[in-house]
Amino acid sequence: MGLAIINARIYTISKGIIENGTILVRGGKILSVGKNLDVSGYDVIDAGGNAVTPGFVDMHTHTGIWEEGAGPGPGNNDGNEMSVPISPFVRSIDAIYPEDIGFSDARRGGVTTLGITHGSGNAIGGTFTVVKGAGKEVDEMIVREPAGLKMALGENPKRAGELLKRSPTTRMGIAYLIRQAFYDAIEYKKDWDHYYAQLSLEEKKPEKERKPIRAPKFDIGKDVLVRVLNKEFPVRCHAHRADDIRTAIRLAEEFGYDLVIEHATEGYKIRETLARKRIPVGVGPMIGERSKRELLDFTPENPALLHEAGVKVAIISDSPFTPVQHLRDSVILAVREGFPENEALKTITLNPAEVLGIENRVGSIDTGKEADLVIFNGDDPLDAKKKPIITIINGEIAWETKK
Repeated sequence: MGLAIINARIYTISKGIIENGTILVRGGKILSVGKNLDVSGYDVIDAGGNAVTPGFVDMHTHTGIWEEGAGPGPGNNDGNEMSVPISPFVRSIDAIYPEDIGFSDARRGGVTTLGITHGSGNAIGGTFTVVKGAGKEVDEMIVREPAGLKMALGENPKRAGELLKRSPTTRMGIAYLIRQAFYDAIEYKKDWDHYYAQLSLEEKKPEKERKPIRAPKFDIGKDVLVRVLNKEFPVRCHAHRADDIRTAIRLAEEFGYDLVIEHATEGYKIRETLARKRIPVGVGPMIGERSKRELLDFTPENPALLHEAGVKVAIISDSPFTPVQHLRDSVILAVREGFPENEALKTITLNPAEVLGIENRVGSIDTGKEADLVIFNGDDPLDAKKKPIITIINGEIAWETKK
């Protein structure tokens, strides 16, 4: 038995709006989208002319790692492995608590896919994980693993160094540590390339003449950095100030890896550079205090200015720093401050899906994609007076409002 949503104002994202449309779902995927479709044999939900959108994609959250209600302090969350400043060997997947109430908040807010990362206390942290917002075991929720390597510039890794009486304590020190780690990874790759070359030569000899070739010692952290250099996944760099963003670009160009800027508080100051270099950004949190000096020049016009310049923009919650259920509210704020309304939903659907490399699965309402859908109690999903009433993940109702 499949699911049919009828009489819907369908915001497909990829192909405009379908009025009085129908979505057919079977086997967790979208079977068909259109008008006057046969719904015989389906469980029917009548949207009553209200909006249906793709499930929202929050590409940068700490949901399930910074647990809701745990309070401040390093002992109350798994946000950062700060015993060392360079830790590419850790993975956010190993810290996600799927029973965190933050996942329930996400479903309530229509957020169905989350890019979950640890914090920004390290110059190089570990790897991102992308999960669906429903499930009892993290391994069953995974969409992409890994989906990026976390790096951080600016005040956070500096503050960690000062607090723990270790490096880095300056922006110069942060850049040095990152640079040295990648040069070490390059040498590590050379060792393995040499090993495979020697192994290939030995295998061409008669079996009796072959000599054993000892492999280099495997290093988890260096292997992750080599995979970044091979462009298997991008660097996702925490950077607020324009000078830190420029340092992130400088490092990416030095080593040739793909780059995404996360937060980008002063991205608008160098928006032409970001656009010219085709570097996507995750902007946020949009709602919150100026908790540190690098946020002094925050403006809610940032997403609009970046978009106008031609930058691919995703809006992020950075939950819990903006609660994940307020991701849509952040987009509404961006629209109020000049972001084109007809492009706004892309910032929490197709754009972040593309940055995460999962656009073939989620981000728009298209045949063959996974059935992550949000039904509203109004015809405009950006009307702040209206809200999600049903959230569907993988074709199943994951949350619905209490009658």
